[in-house]
Amino acid sequence: MAVRAMWKGVVRMGDVATPVKLYSAVEDRSVRFRLLERASQTPVSQKLVDPVAGTVVAYEDTRRGFVTDDDELVLLEPDELEALEPEASRDIDVVQFVPPEAIDHRWYVRPYYLGPDGDLPRYTALAAALAKVGREGVAHWTMRTKAYVGALRLHLGYPVLVTLRSVDEVVPVERVERPAWKPLDDRQLKMARQLLEMLEAPFEPDAYRDAYRERVEELIEAKREGERPKPPKKRTKRPVRDLDRALERSLSAGGGRA
Repeated sequence: MAVRAMWKGVVRMGDVATPVKLYSAVEDRSVRFRLLERASQTPVSQKLVDPVAGTVVAYEDTRRGFVTDDDELVLLEPDELEALEPEASRDIDVVQFVPPEAIDHRWYVRPYYLGPDGDLPRYTALAAALAKVGREGVAHWTMRTKAYVGALRLHLGYPVLVTLRSVDEVVPVERVERPAWKPLDDRQLKMARQLLEMLEAPFEPDAYRDAYRERVEELIEAKREGERPKPPKKRTKRPVRDLDRALERSLSAGGGRA
């Protein structure tokens, strides 16, 4: 089934404008449940309740409040927050190009495919330019009252726009306590390299699935068909061994391919 475009924009690089459509490159496959009353199996709904008076509060009778680190409550009005929203726009402004290694994986959030929006020659030229330059464009745009920063890149010849986290959302590695481990000797380093070489293989996405979601879907289907669900097999935990034994055991099991 073909995916539907979720937004339209214009990629701008200087004086060049390319109309595009955004398609989500990922989808949420989480299993959604209905909350039911146990006896009657009637769907229940959530309500806003005043914890002091015990009364139900209508949403239109609520207001936003922010509690500071000093436990001070700051009240905010809807029009005050709306005034801070970015100005609506369809422009995806590419402000610079950087080497692919300049943006590490911690920054990437959500990918979107970019498809043509009527002007195929300009879209083709955009893809060709990205292929030739071999770099990622850093772009700014506003989509549905929210401002984004993203990386414009090429994936298998297809332009892709990936949203990036803001600088205050990425935790610097310097804030993580560095472990005081004991240096490995030459023999241990050699065995470690051999183990890595033995496990080297191409990435196969089909091998990595959401096993829990699939088991839940199988359980739902079994109960829908009136079958008795089978209990899942319990995974046995392997004992933790020291590095030398673990490496030697892995290399032996691998048949000495390293």
